[in-house]
Amino acid sequence: MSYSCTSRGNSQDPSSAKKPAGDNPGRDTGGTDSSSTGSPKQTAAMKVKKGCNSTDVGVPVTTEEDLLASAVITPEDVLGLQKITENYLCSPAENVYNIDFTRFKIRDMETGTVLFEITKPPSTDKAGDKRDIDPNAGRFVRYQFTPAFLRLRQVGATVEFTVGDMPIENFRMIERHYFREKLLKSFDFEFGFCMPSSKNTCEHIYEFPPLSEDSIREMILHPYETQSDSFYFVDNKLVMHNKADYSYNGGT
Repeated sequence: MSYSCTSRGNSQDPSSAKKPAGDNPGRDTGGTDSSSTGSPKQTAAMKVKKGCNSTDVGVPVTTEEDLLASAVITPEDVLGLQKITENYLCSPAENVYNIDFTRFKIRDMETGTVLFEITKPPSTDKAGDKRDIDPNAGRFVRYQFTPAFLRLRQVGATVEFTVGDMPIENFRMIERHYFREKLLKSFDFEFGFCMPSSKNTCEHIYEFPPLSEDSIREMILHPYETQSDSFYFVDNKLVMHNKADYSYNGGT
C-alpha cells in the first residue's frame, strides 16, 4: 500500500492564499497550545525550519549494501550514498518513538499557493486484521506535479506528526533527491525537541537549485525517474526511512 497523490496545481487563487508565516519568537520554543491543557495529547507550537544543504565534502562514500549490514546507521552514512536506495534501510519496528506523520502540505513560498496536500485517513483496522497489513504501508508517496514546479525557487513543506510516550531529542531529517543516478539536492532539517504524547507541526523551507533547460526537459519526459530518500534520525540513529518519486508532466 502507498499514497498516490496528485498536485492541486493552481486550484487555489494566489490572491486568496495564506501569506507565508511571519516572524514568531515562540515558534521554536516547543511550547504547548493553551487549548491543549489537560489533554493527553499536547500540541506543540508551529516551527519553521530552513533546510541547509548537506555537503558531501569529506564524507566517505557508502553503499546501500554496506549500510544494510550495519547495526546502526548515522547521518554521515546516508550522506555518503551516491544514488537512490533500492530498499528501506530500516524496518518500521525501529520507529520505537511511534512517530506518525498525519498531514503534509506543499506551498509556493512566493505566492502562498497550495500545490499539494494530503491527510492520513484514520485507522479502521481491527486488532484481528493486522496479519495482512503491509509493514511498509505509508512509507512511499508518488507525487504528480505540473512542469511549472521545476521552475520554483522556494517551497514550504508543512508536516504534522504525533509522537508516542517518549520524548524525542535531536530529531533530524536528511532528504536526498536524485534524477536517475545524479544527486540533485541534499536537504538537512532539524525538528528540535518533541514532547512525549504530542502533536507537532513544522514547515520546512526548501531552496531549490536552478535546473538547466535540458534537465527540466528530461525530468518532464521521464516521469517517476526523479526520486527521493527521506531519512529520519533520533540522536544520530536512523529510526525511519521513507521514499518518494515524482512526475512533472501533469496537465500536459
